[in-house]
Amino acid sequence: MVEIAPLFAPIPGGPELLIILFIAILLFGANKIPKLARSTGEAMGEFQKGREKVETELEEMREGFEEGDEEFGETDEFGETDEFDDGDDEFVDTEPVTSEEETEPDTEPN
Repeated sequence: MVEIAPLFAPIPGGPELLIILFIAILLFGANKIPKLARSTGEAMGEFQKGREKVETELEEMREGFEEGDEEFGETDEFGETDEFDDGDDEFVDTEPVTSEEETEPDTEPN
């Protein structure tokens, strides 16, 4: 018979939780555990608020895009907007011009 290995460790039961709690008391001390739990709860709350804020902003952006908001410019055939498009499609080279003397490495005579 073929035995299948579990993908995840089993959830600890009563005796295992007591051992974990005892180790936590030894590591942190009985006075610090409530403070540690409180700070962990506050951190989780701040994380939740931040996540909700980002989700709200993304939803507002998605709704604005679906309504055809033309704030950033026209939409191309792929549905993408170009917020810097001023209607001028002329190519402009922005690379700095360097002479051959500037591109050679500086070597000092010995």
